[in-house]
Amino acid sequence: MKQIVIILGIIMTILVINKQEEIIIPKESIRFRVIANSNDIEDQKLKKEIVNNLSKEIINKNINNIDAERTYLKRNLPEFTKIVDKTINNNNSDKDFHINYGKNYFPEKKYKNVTYPSGKYESLVITIGEGKGKNFWCVLFPPLCLIDEETKEYPSLIKDIINKYF
Repeated sequence: MKQIVIILGIIMTILVINKQEEIIIPKESIRFRVIANSNDIEDQKLKKEIVNNLSKEIINKNINNIDAERTYLKRNLPEFTKIVDKTINNNNSDKDFHINYGKNYFPEKKYKNVTYPSGKYESLVITIGEGKGKNFWCVLFPPLCLIDEETKEYPSLIKDIINKYF
């Protein structure tokens, strides 16, 4: 009986946590997307490195309104281009790339029980090579970076309970 109560408690906790983690992207927002050349390991590694190098410049800022974000992005496009170019060169890659700030197409995305419809959204998009690989995306303004489902972990308390009893 005690184990049933614990199992039900764990299930309810997981459901509550998942419900609380729903993220709704506001209508007026700016997205960020980096599309890999392909799903090959090297192309995905290059995409991740580009995201990491750019994130220092575009994700972790204290901009508190969308107009300031727009101005920042437009003004710094040449710097973003240099960062991407340097990252590609440092990885001995011959891939070309394209950066576009404006209305860009995003496919439908399902994330934490919310479906975001496909469409054209204001965004900064970097396409590497043919742009046929998996992509990274997040919301620059308001800052709502989304993590891949693969990296999602339950809080350690729940993991500890599961490990203790199962």
